[in-house]
Amino acid sequence: MYILTDLFLNKIFIAPAAAWLIAQALKIIIDCYICGFNRERLVESGGMPSSHAATVVALVGITGACIGTGSFEFALAFFFGFITLYDARGVRFETQRQGKALNNLNDEREEEGKQPLDIKRFKEKMGHTMPELLAGGVIGIICAVIVYYLPF
Repeated sequence: MYILTDLFLNKIFIAPAAAWLIAQALKIIIDCYICGFNRERLVESGGMPSSHAATVVALVGITGACIGTGSFEFALAFFFGFITLYDARGVRFETQRQGKALNNLNDEREEEGKQPLDIKRFKEKMGHTMPELLAGGVIGIICAVIVYYLPF
């Protein structure tokens, strides 16, 4: 019973969880406004703002504020955040670009009357652009600051 109480009074848990929830909610609202509601977007990665960035920036910020930047917990959070952001911007973004290119090639084959490749369409929303990462980072910073000053 005390496990849940401890968890929900743990600022290092609350800040990244809140940042993730806020970023995901904003992503759904923005997607609905731009493209209309798409149920699949509820569980897909990529898009504005980055919930990956929001979560890890909040984690790094609140860990540094609560425990200190000289702690091993801060070092773990920092490098976990760095790897996550690098992956979101680098590896997954490039995979997204390649998926779009392969889908376009297959579409062109079909338009030319050629037999399209017998493959499932590749995901085209996976990585993040710098503005998406920055927006997520701002959400993470705001959540970390607000949670840090909560009176418990």
